[in-house]
Amino acid sequence: MVSRLKVIEQDLVDRRARAEDEGWKGEIEGIDLTLSLLRQKHDEAVRLSGLSRTVHLGMPSTSP
Repeated sequence: MVSRLKVIEQDLVDRRARAEDEGWKGEIEGIDLTLSLLRQKHDEAVRLSGLSRTVHLGMPSTSP
């Protein structure tokens, strides 16, 4: 997932550069917002990928 987010980010950076060249101010604002949210998602994905998916419940005890 992280690698896919990097590909999407690069595409948005390229689109932003084109929007700057063409003078599309509204498009630039939209891309900047999308990039900001994408980078947050990327950071969250990296953080979650480092977490263990195993839950240790301990040994069950028997009641007399």
